[in-house]
Amino acid sequence: MMSSSATLAGTTPENRIMQGLGLMILAMLVAPCIDIFSKLATANTSPTMITTGRFLFQGLFMLPIVLANGTWRDFSWRLSGYHAIRAAVITLSMICFVATLAVMQVADAVAIFFVEPIILTVLASIFLKETIGWRRYTACAVGFLGAVIVIRPSFEEVGFVAVLPIVTAFGIAIFALMTRALSQRENPWSMQFQMSLWGLPIGGALLAFGGVTGIEFMAPSMPDGQTLLWFVGIGFSAALSGILAVYAYRVAPASVLAPMQYLEIVSATLLGWLVFDAFPDAIKWLGIAIIIGSGLFIVWRERRFSSKPVSDRKPISP
Repeated sequence: MMSSSATLAGTTPENRIMQGLGLMILAMLVAPCIDIFSKLATANTSPTMITTGRFLFQGLFMLPIVLANGTWRDFSWRLSGYHAIRAAVITLSMICFVATLAVMQVADAVAIFFVEPIILTVLASIFLKETIGWRRYTACAVGFLGAVIVIRPSFEEVGFVAVLPIVTAFGIAIFALMTRALSQRENPWSMQFQMSLWGLPIGGALLAFGGVTGIEFMAPSMPDGQTLLWFVGIGFSAALSGILAVYAYRVAPASVLAPMQYLEIVSATLLGWLVFDAFPDAIKWLGIAIIIGSGLFIVWRERRFSSKPVSDRKPISP
């Protein structure tokens, strides 16, 4: 997503911040619906099929908006290679996460995934030379400890699949680095839509490979009516949460909105409980609390001693 200093006529900075917070809260309430619908769809089709279906319907829901606001004119074809890489990273990340949802509870998988801000902090210090002090590195280590606490009982139940949310978090961190750099060159709407455009052929290629090789998690299939309904829910939820987040970042600072993202763990837990009658036990709640605490500490340190943000650095050259 891209932060913007654009102002809205007739509103005060305080009102804009409240609007941004409200939009981000709504986005975090909607976002877990993607995972709920994905888990429901895993009963009848493969993770690769679900991910490809997500891109298809997410793109279809975004298409009228992209045509109406004219952002399709902002497509930078010179950066197509970067968009293809972004789409490949997000596609593989989502396939890993959906594969996890097939055997793990939504709240557990989402909680483990939320080591992503911690991974992003480490990657930014390595590749973008951001100054990260020992306190934030310590918070990163503590956050990983929290992830291990959540993973351990799940690992005993489902094996190495429990580690896949870490793989997803690593992929999303790389995706975020590229997105922040590209956001200096392109409109966020065109970036999101191009991600869907590239995700479709990449997903299609993986499905074709799965059909030839017989690899189960890449297997293509003809979705039945109920599965197609789950695909629509996934695409709509992804598009809506993305739209809400885009507008939230346009009216409020990223540093203010960042802590709100952890509401997704709460909403994912509640939805998982309502739909699947699954609720984390005390040990997993301890791990979740550690992950949230370490992430919020990193956000607080960024706000107090802000290292130069990725978006302020020189953008990727075409």
